[in-house]
Amino acid sequence: MTNKKIKKVNIYYFAYGTNLNKKIFLKKFKGAKVIKKYSLKNFKIVFRTKYKIPDLQRKLNSSVPGVIYKINEEIEKKLDKYEEYPKIYIKKYFKYKNNKIMFYFIKEKSTEVKPSGYYFKIMMQGYQQNNFKLLNTFSKHR
Repeated sequence: MTNKKIKKVNIYYFAYGTNLNKKIFLKKFKGAKVIKKYSLKNFKIVFRTKYKIPDLQRKLNSSVPGVIYKINEEIEKKLDKYEEYPKIYIKKYFKYKNNKIMFYFIKEKSTEVKPSGYYFKIMMQGYQQNNFKLLNTFSKHR
């Protein structure tokens, strides 16, 4: 038997939808840690599919507030299942301070729809927990 050390890989995840709700996220994904609030530039939040779920869409001079979490591979696998990766969402990445930050992005774009009450409520709780101002994007949905 060899005593090889298993290298734990730090994975950074940008949450912008219901996973902004730290109370729910940290309970569901034990071991995740909040790193910082972050605004992803040149994107906006939209809602798509028959499930009325959040997605990101490119938009110049716009930004999406979110939270960067540090997660491990086990949490990433659970998140993949929760986000229905790769069936509904795919993974995209951006760089922040030499770290690769992962986020989920709907694979097949459909027309924009009004958010479901459930997703909207959970997201708004997350915005309040993180002291974010309500986005103009949301004002038409309230």
